[in-house]
Amino acid sequence: MANGAQKAVVLLSGGLDSATALAVAKNEGYDCYPLSVDYGQRHAAELKAAERVAQTLGARALKRVKLDLTVFGGSALTDASIAVPETPGPGIPITYVPARNTILLSLALAYAEVLGAQHIFIGANAVDYSGYPDCRPEYLSAYEAMANLATKAAVEGARLTLHAPLVNLSKAEIIRRGVALGVDYAITVSCYQATEDGLACGRCDACRLRRAGFEAAGVPDPTRYQSR
Repeated sequence: MANGAQKAVVLLSGGLDSATALAVAKNEGYDCYPLSVDYGQRHAAELKAAERVAQTLGARALKRVKLDLTVFGGSALTDASIAVPETPGPGIPITYVPARNTILLSLALAYAEVLGAQHIFIGANAVDYSGYPDCRPEYLSAYEAMANLATKAAVEGARLTLHAPLVNLSKAEIIRRGVALGVDYAITVSCYQATEDGLACGRCDACRLRRAGFEAAGVPDPTRYQSR
């Protein structure tokens, strides 16, 4: 890391996309401060994966915030009584967590302002994804505009830039980019119902998109799957 590198907060879930976003930020010369959020998600194994990814890619110590979105529920990821779907259906799937990216980005924004960082990276993707409204480019652009109205730092001239380097890439393109940057995808967890030690189900939406991405990229899939 070069002296005087600009600080960036990187939202790091521990999944494939966020790991790649961190690698991109590091490659672009940012001093990366990864932020992970324990919001009561069913797939808590991703939190351990985030720690591994941060260490492997040489970022600053991972900051973890704990909050409880299970008090609202409304998603298969935050309500144990709602099953994770294993076949594609119409519309936005029940794995959508209401306001999740707005909440996560707000935490990243607060952290960035405290650090004096003017950059936030998020691994949102609007090509090979599940149709979540808070992954779209227009949402991210609107959030950046809001952030620059909402903070003391921005009002005083330290404007924030929200980076979504993967937003217009296919899953295969993301994987190829990550491989070129040295991402070890074997240590990431994307599955919505992974076991405690990170074994993927191979059937949920996240697993299907991930597996198809590796196939399209021509890269061997290093995902550890549950025995079937």
